[in-house]
Amino acid sequence: MALEDIMRDLKRHTSKSIVKAIEENPQESRKEWMLWMFERAGKKNGNNIKYQFWQQHNQPIELTVKAFAIDSSIDYIHNNPVKAGFVNRPENYPYSSAVDFAGMKGIIDIEPC
Repeated sequence: MALEDIMRDLKRHTSKSIVKAIEENPQESRKEWMLWMFERAGKKNGNNIKYQFWQQHNQPIELTVKAFAIDSSIDYIHNNPVKAGFVNRPENYPYSSAVDFAGMKGIIDIEPC
């Protein structure tokens, strides 16, 4: 399987899981706003049924075992909600493993690197 296929499947699975977690979480105070943002992005792309969670394009890079490459990639991913304006700090985004990396337990189960 090509890296592009893996990315496609990963995005499909994670976007459905995260949107479902947002929809079903009665304590999520930003639920309507986040779903509106995902729906608005989805309407801009004819490939979507309703929501767009991930950006359409892929630029997959195979990570090596070098710690700095993995750490910088994790930092990049964790900072995406900050750059999007969802939160002020990565660990404040509840659907991210940044919470776990900050030493707390998040709502998403992760396996440490």
